[in-house]
Amino acid sequence: QLQLVESGGSLVQPGGSVRLSCAASGFRLDAYAVAWFRQAPGKEREGVSCLGSTGSSTQYADSVKGRFTISRNNERAYREMNRLKPTDTAVYFCAVEIVYIVQATCDHREYAYWGQGTQVTVSS
Repeated sequence: QLQLVESGGSLVQPGGSVRLSCAASGFRLDAYAVAWFRQAPGKEREGVSCLGSTGSSTQYADSVKGRFTISRNNERAYREMNRLKPTDTAVYFCAVEIVYIVQATCDHREYAYWGQGTQVTVSS
């Protein structure tokens, strides 16, 4: 059974940093497309950091470029989040697609496997 479990969510002050982790069981992450999405209350789910199957293609939402970084190894995916803003407050989800995707995509419809989410709150 393929499962994803996120961790690392917390309350952080504006300007701070958080590292989110997504642990995979039942499959290796280093061969598949991985993405991080977020959903704030009352808003649609947004793809913010996405990685293609080969690891050479990335896509970032304009709102997080230069502040967020996505990476992975065979067991976990990570998201480094720096210079956090209150507008980054959301539940963050990792997602994986085992169908080969060369070009990174942040379209949530492309991802079949999802974690349960972890809350990040940016507030002073």
